[in-house]
Amino acid sequence: MSQVSSMEKTVEPTVLALNLAERLARPELLDLTPYQSARRLGGRGDIWINANESPFNNVDTAALDLSKLNRYPECQPPQLINAYSEYSGVSASKIVASRGADEAIELLIRAFCIPGVDSIACFGPTYGMYAISANTFNVGVKALSLSAEYGLPTSYAEDVRGAKLVFICNPNNPTGTVIDKAIIEQAIKALPDALVVIDEAYIEFCPEYSVADLLESYPNLVVLRTLSKAFALAGARCGFMLANEAVVEIIMRVIAPYPVPLPVSEVATQALSSAGVARMKIQVRELNQQGKRLTAALNLYCEQWGGRVLTPNGNYVLAEFDDVTKVAALLQGSGVVARAYKDPRLAKAIRFSFSSKADTDRLVALFESQRVE
Repeated sequence: MSQVSSMEKTVEPTVLALNLAERLARPELLDLTPYQSARRLGGRGDIWINANESPFNNVDTAALDLSKLNRYPECQPPQLINAYSEYSGVSASKIVASRGADEAIELLIRAFCIPGVDSIACFGPTYGMYAISANTFNVGVKALSLSAEYGLPTSYAEDVRGAKLVFICNPNNPTGTVIDKAIIEQAIKALPDALVVIDEAYIEFCPEYSVADLLESYPNLVVLRTLSKAFALAGARCGFMLANEAVVEIIMRVIAPYPVPLPVSEVATQALSSAGVARMKIQVRELNQQGKRLTAALNLYCEQWGGRVLTPNGNYVLAEFDDVTKVAALLQGSGVVARAYKDPRLAKAIRFSFSSKADTDRLVALFESQRVE
């Protein structure tokens, strides 16, 4: 009896310290750190280049048909699915529209991973939502490291053994590096008992690296896409999962009844029109041009003050600075909001999103002002 009383005295204060929500919550969530999105992190300035958003706003609101907002939308709006099929070259039967690629990540984990039993694998530093989504569902995470040059480690096939889902971000966020298509295909072949999920959120900036054309050949391949980046629709939250019909059929068992709001479907379909796609390609060329200017200015700064700039393949560039504190203070004092990281490998790194010519002019001038002849 005294032993029980002692245990009660030990446990009771801890229980009383928790509020009702904490007592009812799944225990693993109490220690979960949520994803630190650009909006959550916030900042102050007039040049916002911390979220890889497009500086363009292309939506023709007058052309949208919102006359049926009193009705629930289609779960998978045919007009939208067919438009993305025509754009991507992937059969409509292999496409699922979702609330951004983030929902597609969660759908895959919910559909294929048993909580407390199964695991996913990912290679870091990379996009944080793979691990956070898994943790949210009490699914294990094999958090592996990319190589020194941000490629797949040589032992990846053995390292991911047992994982049901293997996430590879290509181009990788935040490094902007790419893995050759042939190496991605080798990974798909090497992992026939797992779904290999290639996140192509930034693929419009380097389309030659896409593996979407391999879907017909590999039943274990899944490709994630979004309209947030090149299509300038970050605020619409519209993404796509490309996968073989057997995978799509399982996903459709767990997806929400109405994942694509009618206004989002209208806006996305407009963006995927022939005129919208043509405009996107022009804007991608413009952003790549501004990115080259910014990358050159960063390289010149690093040559003098120390650091290195990774070759960009998305709409952003990652630079590592010997004195990152100095650079952060320079940006903050000039009203520039860029993205820094807590990951140990990125402790000296800052990521800069490509932006308009006006923003780029200011950034180039800012770094050039630090040159000492």
